[in-house]
Amino acid sequence: MNPNKLIKKLEVVSLRKAFPNEAQDLTPWLAENLDALGERLGIELSLEQKEKSVGDFQVDLFCQDGEGQKAIVENQLEETDHDHLGKLMTYLVNLGAKTAIWITSSPRPEHQKVIEWLNETMPDDMSFYLVKVEAIKTGDPAYSPLFSVLARPDRQSRKVGQEKKEWAQRHYERMDFWRALLSKPAIKDTAFANKEPTRYNFINGTNFLRTARFGFSVNVHDAYVYLTFNFDSPATTTAVFNALLKKKEEIEAEFGEPLVWQPQDRNNRHWIGKKFDGRGLRTREAWSRLHDDMIDAMIRLDKTLRERLRRALNREL
Repeated sequence: MNPNKLIKKLEVVSLRKAFPNEAQDLTPWLAENLDALGERLGIELSLEQKEKSVGDFQVDLFCQDGEGQKAIVENQLEETDHDHLGKLMTYLVNLGAKTAIWITSSPRPEHQKVIEWLNETMPDDMSFYLVKVEAIKTGDPAYSPLFSVLARPDRQSRKVGQEKKEWAQRHYERMDFWRALLSKPAIKDTAFANKEPTRYNFINGTNFLRTARFGFSVNVHDAYVYLTFNFDSPATTTAVFNALLKKKEEIEAEFGEPLVWQPQDRNNRHWIGKKFDGRGLRTREAWSRLHDDMIDAMIRLDKTLRERLRRALNREL
């Protein structure tokens, strides 16, 4: 027998042919066949209550997963809309559910992105699913629903979400760090007196001598004050740096301690600065002392290098 004769093409029909009414047809069928939905999702679902009231609203299916956590199922025979998305979140919060399942015949890409975003940003013990349901004709007039999971929690989304949370948290930490530093009275004696806090890990002063500027930077476990410059050509920039480097002992003696000398990064910037090891964003308890030390170092660095840099650029050093 030709095996191809045993394989038939699926006939997809309008979902309303199989389930003319959401409340009277689709919801009752799902209530009796939650195992079919659970198999597609990879989770165990058991029914607690149909059409459970939540204030003036009713969630289609109120369930429990295999770990005893609450889950909700919201059905929609039409294209996804904001109304049902809002209901999904309302039911989730008010019922204290950990899993939300949105079943629809026509998912909009915009709403799929929302579900994916929720899986990235919400706590790890919460899960969101977007499921497309289609009707497959299996006889006359028998139909079967076909579930396609379009969005679900996974290890990668959790990882991306955690990275985003850590990145956002670091932005807040940086804002706090710079706000505290710029509020110090001694900052008025530097070129940073009128600067605003930023979410970035650095704050640069106004350019002088074309592209030279002083700056502060902070990382998780260290911080810097620095002078950076990048003149008209790599040759000029390197020549200026080397001219200063020849005076390294004299410069460091005037500054009062050793400096870090960094020639030519990937942007052809040359860098001279002071590093504060072991103190940064994560040592909040040491911020006040660190800010005092950074401002003091900035004042000394400016006094030591500003005029020397001008002379080196003019070949007077």
